[in-house]
Amino acid sequence: MRDIDDFLRRQDQIIDTTGWAVTHVLPTDDDPDTTAPFAYTVGLTAHDYPELIAAGLPPEVAHSLLNDLARRVYDKAERFAHGQSISDLIAGYDAVIIDGPPTDELLPAMAINRYGRDQIRLQQMVRPDQKGRFPWDNGYSFDPHAQPLIAQL
Repeated sequence: MRDIDDFLRRQDQIIDTTGWAVTHVLPTDDDPDTTAPFAYTVGLTAHDYPELIAAGLPPEVAHSLLNDLARRVYDKAERFAHGQSISDLIAGYDAVIIDGPPTDELLPAMAINRYGRDQIRLQQMVRPDQKGRFPWDNGYSFDPHAQPLIAQL
């Protein structure tokens, strides 16, 4: 319990300092082989913004991308729309924002615990494959489990 208390205290400090924190969820040995890592923000809900989530990326990459998006939201009051393409987030590629609810695969538990499930809105940053195709496009080259989605476009 001490580890959780320390984690929550540290998360509170980060949120108090920056307005949000990024939490990572990594697969464990008990998870199916198809389980993808994901990361999400905690703290944007308190400012009436959706929490942001990214799936299937290494933790440091997801952390950096989510911090970039959260800065735009928190510092510049930028709002993202479902289906919005973002061309200046990933070098050489567009990313797309999709709105959707928490899922069993992408569950922002720390945000839900903090604010309540009915208060959480989510926006997912979806990345393309190497040819710029997205999970909803024909010919998308990644395994569907590599980047689970909270909704379809």
